[in-house]
Amino acid sequence: MANPKIHPTAIIEDGAKLSDGVTVGPYSIVGAYATLGEGVELASHVVVTGRTTVGARTRIFPFASIGHQPQDLKYKGEPSTLDIGSDCLIREGVTINPGTEGGGMRTTIGNGCAFLANSHVGHDCHVGNNVIFSNNVMLAGHCEVGDFVIIGGGAAVIQFARVGSHAFLGGMSGLEQDLIPYGMALGNRAYLSGLNIVGLQRRGFSRNEIHDLRRAYRALFAQEGTLLERVADVTEEFKDHPTVMEIVAFIKAGGKRSMCTPKNGDEA
Repeated sequence: MANPKIHPTAIIEDGAKLSDGVTVGPYSIVGAYATLGEGVELASHVVVTGRTTVGARTRIFPFASIGHQPQDLKYKGEPSTLDIGSDCLIREGVTINPGTEGGGMRTTIGNGCAFLANSHVGHDCHVGNNVIFSNNVMLAGHCEVGDFVIIGGGAAVIQFARVGSHAFLGGMSGLEQDLIPYGMALGNRAYLSGLNIVGLQRRGFSRNEIHDLRRAYRALFAQEGTLLERVADVTEEFKDHPTVMEIVAFIKAGGKRSMCTPKNGDEA
């Protein structure tokens, strides 16, 4: 690949590491501890700073702020990090913060993610692969987001929440609880409205897999018994069904937030 292509108005601080094929556009800044992988492209007016690593072929658009100190009043300058995977798309005005001492010192972003204009990833978050944040999504600190999650425009996720793989959070929703894998949540405040059936179909899940998920969903969120009792029943019935057991494992693992549940009468 070609050597880095740097616009005359860009600032590359001493110590920054730029791999082959990197493009740094007008008025962009790359900090002393930043590393840009092969083929990374910074459009104009991009700032990548802090102990930040950006994976190969990721593209970052104007006025994105990547790696500045976290928005945590307890932060005292500790050398925390931000790791962004390869082939990501980071659009205008996006902000992504590194970790803090109170959260493990690290924020991570997987491969193939898209962060649309003005979305935000808070400190100590861990975002999986192939995740899409629509415009103005707000992810507070310490959140976990699984693979293939889609979050609609203007949605907000409270700190310490977990969003399971293949889940969908609707636009303008306010998520205050954990959202199960394959689940769909809507509303302010968000409630579990069923399974992300359209997403599952688009990603090639079989009819049988979707059927099993529907049955398990109805059993997990039935009116009878406690959630723990229903989880035990589903574990026994669906122990040979990997997709269902992913939901079971998510619920059993627990977290600092309660589980997002349906309104009465909602089904998958």
